[in-house]
Amino acid sequence: MSNEKYQLFLQILKEELIPAMGCTEPAAIAYAGAKAKSYLDATGEEPINALVEASGNIVKNVKSVTVPNTCGLKGIEAALAAGILLGNPNAELQVLSEITESQAPALADFLKNFPIKVIRACSDEVFEIGVTLNSKNHTVYLKMVGDHTNVAIVKLDGNVLFENKDALPQKHSDRSSLSVEEIIAFADTVKIEDVKEVIERQIDCNMAIAEEGLKNKYGANIGKVYLISDPKNVKVKAKAYAAAGSDARMNGCELPVIINSGSGNQGMTASIPVIVFAEHLGSSREDLIRALCLSNLLTIHLKTGIGTLSAYCGVISAGACAACGIVYLRGGKLHAISHTLVNALATSSGIICDGAKASCAAKIALAVESGLLGMDMYYHDCEFYAGEGIVKNSVEKTIASVSRLAYVGMKETDKEIISIMLD
Repeated sequence: MSNEKYQLFLQILKEELIPAMGCTEPAAIAYAGAKAKSYLDATGEEPINALVEASGNIVKNVKSVTVPNTCGLKGIEAALAAGILLGNPNAELQVLSEITESQAPALADFLKNFPIKVIRACSDEVFEIGVTLNSKNHTVYLKMVGDHTNVAIVKLDGNVLFENKDALPQKHSDRSSLSVEEIIAFADTVKIEDVKEVIERQIDCNMAIAEEGLKNKYGANIGKVYLISDPKNVKVKAKAYAAAGSDARMNGCELPVIINSGSGNQGMTASIPVIVFAEHLGSSREDLIRALCLSNLLTIHLKTGIGTLSAYCGVISAGACAACGIVYLRGGKLHAISHTLVNALATSSGIICDGAKASCAAKIALAVESGLLGMDMYYHDCEFYAGEGIVKNSVEKTIASVSRLAYVGMKETDKEIISIMLD
């Protein structure tokens, strides 16, 4: 692997594996509110009302999930109000992390007295959040496009203060050179000190919220349901811990998660099963870190073609990639990892995303199960063949098939899901 590509892969990991508190779409709404408020603060006036223009996928992913540090509030209005009143825009996706227990109850009163209007954005953007804050004499307009913290334009009283004319995330490095073969080469050769901080943070944060989800009651308690069935089975434990992290995260837990491809659920699904298996196998810390580099980069590779938000449930990709990380722990290389990935994608691709909510935990468990099935198929010399459904004659072509299915084929599905949810 060239040094240029090595540095690129390092940068991609650092860009994607970042902390977020709560579901990332409500966090993005709160961030937009806090950021817009910071511009209004410069005028010396307080906001008196707000307008939110959100794309359908934002509405879908904020509608049913609990916003952390808000005493159980849900929805766009709650997320925006929390950001405006108590958010720290410098914390980005941890914008609500500094709200104290004594401050949170004030949000309910603020919502009663602060008019917030929510409408669907008129554009065709999959990810778009526009926030207008009005004070007595001034108006701030802020729009984010394409990414959870990517501010495309800011206006004060109609005058442009900031504009990213491309309206695309500026922080993302080029993903086009990612491939299964190159990702394995990176995992094999990466200097542990180059990735230790970012990967260790993922291990600590994501396992902490998984354990919290198993310890206390959150949502539908999917993790607990799985673990009770067979607590000594490592496969059950891998599914249970990953699901438990989502149980907690979707239902208001304030613990941070290290995300992947803009999603905490994908970050947990790509990492927690690998961590659980590493403990079971007695893997060294170095081997675990290398396996997590692999599973995370594979997840980013798959999600690059699918897009940030779609009708395709992203944890399906992450579950398949987690299984590849486990195969790597067991000594598997390109052949084993490629077959595991294809087997898993052929099994469960097409599960819909109908927004962030308690049932995401169940989908995570199913995604991990599909990944583990794909792994077991490989070790028992079984596979799905090219021409069977969307499976092609190489792992990269199969990944491209899934990307096409999710990005192009499920666009109308996405519209119908949103319509059903808002009906």
